[in-house]
Amino acid sequence: MALKGVGGRKENSLQEPELAAQPNETRSGERQDGFGSRTMTELGLCWAPSGGFKAVWAGPGSAMLAKVLFSLLLWLRFAAGQDTPEPAPQPSTSNTEGDLLFLLDSSASVSRHEFSKVKEFMWDLLQPFTFGPRDVQTSIIHISTTPSMEFPFDQHLTSSALQKAIGATRQLMGDTNTGQALSYAREKLFSSQAGARPDVPKVLVWVTDGFSTDDISEPMQLLKDRGVTVFIVSTGRGNFLQLSAAASPPSDRHLHFVDVDDLPIITPELRDAIRDVIQANRLHATDVTSSSFRLVWPQLLSQESGFYSLEYGPGANPAARRSLQVPGAQSSLVLSQLAPGTTYEVTLVPESNERYFPPQSTRVTTLPEEISPAQVLISDSGPRSFQVSWAPVLDSVATYQVLYGPLPGNSAQVLQVDGRHNSTLVEHLAPNTTYLVTVTAIYRSGKEKSLSAKACTLEEGSRVRHLRFEDAGPSSVRASWDSAAGAVRGYRVRCRRQSGASSVLSVAPQVHSVLLSDLPRGSRGRVCVQPLYSHQAGKRLCRSLHRQPATESQGYRHRQQDRLQ
Repeated sequence: MALKGVGGRKENSLQEPELAAQPNETRSGERQDGFGSRTMTELGLCWAPSGGFKAVWAGPGSAMLAKVLFSLLLWLRFAAGQDTPEPAPQPSTSNTEGDLLFLLDSSASVSRHEFSKVKEFMWDLLQPFTFGPRDVQTSIIHISTTPSMEFPFDQHLTSSALQKAIGATRQLMGDTNTGQALSYAREKLFSSQAGARPDVPKVLVWVTDGFSTDDISEPMQLLKDRGVTVFIVSTGRGNFLQLSAAASPPSDRHLHFVDVDDLPIITPELRDAIRDVIQANRLHATDVTSSSFRLVWPQLLSQESGFYSLEYGPGANPAARRSLQVPGAQSSLVLSQLAPGTTYEVTLVPESNERYFPPQSTRVTTLPEEISPAQVLISDSGPRSFQVSWAPVLDSVATYQVLYGPLPGNSAQVLQVDGRHNSTLVEHLAPNTTYLVTVTAIYRSGKEKSLSAKACTLEEGSRVRHLRFEDAGPSSVRASWDSAAGAVRGYRVRCRRQSGASSVLSVAPQVHSVLLSDLPRGSRGRVCVQPLYSHQAGKRLCRSLHRQPATESQGYRHRQQDRLQ
């Protein structure tokens, strides 16, 4: 246990708390360290009225007493902690009940610093919840070459035990097989052997650096089809379209992009969103969009014991209410073809032939009408093509038109894209050119909505031609080449020697030869010449170099040349 001065940085929230000395006003002439704290010889202790010891600052004459009292305090704190039993599970005080699973990227693509920060984030997110068999239970599944579960849901049912378990979690390294981990998570979220419960809301929080070596779309959809609410936190440069499709809708509530060092910024908002999902033992809605939402409720019945009567409709228009019968084995249902921006009143009545269950009710407001495209993204730009993507994709859109043309200019071309798709490849373009791209959604109702973006093609990379070598002395070779096509900004020449250091030279675009030294006769090497353009480098042209050993006559001729010089 260390003593930190005021201003000392908190190293890790999962470590045991450290005793911090809080000084009063600094008297002139008193020495301070780099954190603004005083030296140990000036620390004293006194009994505080509220109970316990309080740190105060004394003069240098009290140094010995301060040391003795401070040592006594540390001993008392240590002794008290030895016999403190771990608290038993407490009754629920948070009115939340659910199984919360973290999908933790434990692969080699994550640095140790990032892994440590994510562990701190998980504990900060969980800290306010109450844990127990009728409260919140949580677990961790590692994303690696093979997925694995850190501990079952019902193993750590106190805050202190869970904090220690998260702190002890170790990174596995390996590949980022997220798709396998999602399939494994679907199995464990509904497995009694893993401590999961059958009648509580299920939440998955996936913390990712944005990279996966396998497909995630199908296993993620299977999870959501079983009523699991999916939150995604991307700490890297993930594909927005892919991650927004993977998260539960709406994406602005269930998908977060944040630097790993800024995770505390999103913690309160994400915690509130999770709390909304796991409100204990009640009918609630998830995956709310402008035209649909998913209802989730505790599984009170079975296929044999009864069914559910479901009524729903706009609160402002009771005459428009609809009725459904839902099999007793179901615990979720998607209501679709709803009006945007409308508050719906929903009542669920369990009709059991064994016992009475009270009706459950909730109110759900659909989102305002979505408009597509809300954003247009340009990616994978090359000299003669680029990819155009847009979001969201709506059922109400019949087709998309992609209009593109160079700037400045009046010419334009049009691509027709099916309304179910959200991207297309634009090809046969001019290199190093700026294009205006306009995506227009044509709705089934006949109305249209357009959004534009600029895209730039790259300069066309070329390679030099006819790389050749010329003997330039006992230990030198001249390398020359023909110029590359296009607006070349220069050339980079790399020489790798079999023995000796490699070298890299950069020359102006009008220079087409360089003198390479430290290449004595009998040596070998490899020379590469690469043209450089404004936005990218061209293709390398490489040749192996093998200098023949010097003959006696060659050696005499070079000696004669040296004398003449």
